[in-house]
Amino acid sequence: MENRWNSGIHDRRLKEEICEIGRRVYNKGFAAANDGNISIRVGENEVLCSPTMICKGFMTPEDICAVDLDGNQIAGTRKRTSEILLHLTIMKERPDVKAVVHCHPPHATAFAVAREPIPQCVLPEVEVFMGEVPLAPYETPGGQAFADTVKPFLKATNTIILTGHGTVTFGKSLEDAYWKTEILDAYCRILLLSKQLGGISYFSEGESRALLDLKKKLGFDDPRFHVEDCDLCGNSAFRDGYCETLPQQRAFEPAPAYPGYLKPPAGDAAPQPSRNGAPAGNDAAMEQLVQTITDQVLASLR
Repeated sequence: MENRWNSGIHDRRLKEEICEIGRRVYNKGFAAANDGNISIRVGENEVLCSPTMICKGFMTPEDICAVDLDGNQIAGTRKRTSEILLHLTIMKERPDVKAVVHCHPPHATAFAVAREPIPQCVLPEVEVFMGEVPLAPYETPGGQAFADTVKPFLKATNTIILTGHGTVTFGKSLEDAYWKTEILDAYCRILLLSKQLGGISYFSEGESRALLDLKKKLGFDDPRFHVEDCDLCGNSAFRDGYCETLPQQRAFEPAPAYPGYLKPPAGDAAPQPSRNGAPAGNDAAMEQLVQTITDQVLASLR
């Protein structure tokens, strides 16, 4: 299997694989029109990539071009993608990375536009298979300055949100890199739906540590393994990368210390659960809102 990475810039199978991932990205709505770009390393200094100004859902192997690790085009009739420097920076900083996928999945990109950190300690699968997702600082896309924004976050993550822009995911294969994009967008969609239902609940510290122990046993790395006194459900592991621009959560505040269906600490008044498990006060507020709207409608009809 490893020999395939040395098969050269003219390997049609690898070009077809780029086209297949392009179709998936386009069909999932992760890249409108000519958005996004895809790359795969095929040698010590050779990288196949999607060309600029082409819809990722309709590429053919003949469209794929090649560059060296400095971004110089070395093969292909179409011009290489304008954002290839982002891909090459990741590959140079992480020699284990063989493929990179950049696109604009709508739910994850909503977090990028809102500059809202991705909450952790919510879903077991995300904790184990993805971990913390940093937001790289904003920079005008296309140049080396833009590519350099991801450098502080490359030590132990394969998934990064590009502030005000989109996402970039990477891994040992194109399919591996693509799956991370799909997982991230599905997670962000779940978060947004949960917010509409009233909020999200976080795992306890014990539950979070159990998931991290499982992750370590499975052989996956996590930035939180390398930080003392780490805030398990925050972005503390990436604080050095954020420096003075550490995003603050606004939409997804921590869950209450004791939801209505749990026993409160001694001395606190116990909120009574409603039919759906939320504090009863929520039902009262909703009933008042419904009554107000009903009164306004009836007054208008009269």
